[in-house]
Amino acid sequence: MFDFRKIISATNSTLKEAILSIMCNNNKNMPGSIGIADLGCSSGPNTLIVVSEIIDIINETSRNLGISFPELKISLNDLPGNDFNDVFRSLPSFFDKVKEEKGAENCYIVGVPGSFYGRLFPKKSMHFVHSSSSLHWLSQVPLGLGTNNAMSSLNKGKLYISHTSPSDVINAYVSQFQNDFSTFLRSRSPEIVPGGGMLLSLMGRSSIDPTIEDGCYYQWELLANALSNLVSKGLVEKEKIDSFNAPYYAPCPEEVKIAVANEGSFIIDRIETFEIEWEASVSSNLSNEKILSSTGQQVATTIRAVVESMVENHFGNEILNDLFSVYGDLVDDYIYKKRAVYVNLVVSLKRKE
Repeated sequence: MFDFRKIISATNSTLKEAILSIMCNNNKNMPGSIGIADLGCSSGPNTLIVVSEIIDIINETSRNLGISFPELKISLNDLPGNDFNDVFRSLPSFFDKVKEEKGAENCYIVGVPGSFYGRLFPKKSMHFVHSSSSLHWLSQVPLGLGTNNAMSSLNKGKLYISHTSPSDVINAYVSQFQNDFSTFLRSRSPEIVPGGGMLLSLMGRSSIDPTIEDGCYYQWELLANALSNLVSKGLVEKEKIDSFNAPYYAPCPEEVKIAVANEGSFIIDRIETFEIEWEASVSSNLSNEKILSSTGQQVATTIRAVVESMVENHFGNEILNDLFSVYGDLVDDYIYKKRAVYVNLVVSLKRKE
């Protein structure tokens, strides 16, 4: 939900550590061909940032070891609706840059459409898997909370877990995350070579209590409040809010540890959280006109880019401009009163030998 480049910058040292561990696993010879996957790659200017960072690390390590640059088989994954054509069009210039600046010629990149909550790659074909800003999105609205289910209106006036949410709602979210994250690990287990690794970064929270104000929790609260504002203006039906539950969950480190332990194929090398203030999260790619707007409106613009499709699908597109205008005002008021931060969770895992 914020500037992807800031996440990459904050996790760079952990990324380097993870790649070095794979390349020099237990003092074995570095593999001549390395399989790498970036899950949830999206499309646009940020798509190849992580790939570029990984190539830099491998190039530097190869030179330090006095060996040839290995063959890299890089798979970019996202859902089938992702604009892979945009990604593919950017590859010729990317390859030219990699060859010119790093002397790396043996890089092969393919697109792999599909959900990472299922198998994507052949057995033992991956040495390193990366995913950033994706795993907080669930495979579906928590079981029982879908629009047409009996429990759908339990979370009245809210879009996500709140301090007013009944225990059934909270339990549904926790259960859905545990099921999805376990499915993710179980899917990657046969694909990654023994001793291979993963680096995952996702929205999280620092507290074990999902109902306290932490991380992105309040951004969903403010979006619910903005929708309620439109109810008072006759632009949104209250029942529409009551029946919407976001397919999203920001876990705490303990919940990730439980899922990893239960699945059993991986060990956690490192797990940590870091914070990014909302004001610092606004993308550097905003136009001059948007930069001149308030911080709240800039935050609203970045959040709109992330959640617009699901909001439009449920509430219609007629309210979008009004909704995010009100939302921006609410964000301005909130950050004036409190220190508003995102909590990002970084998990480095190794496939058991």
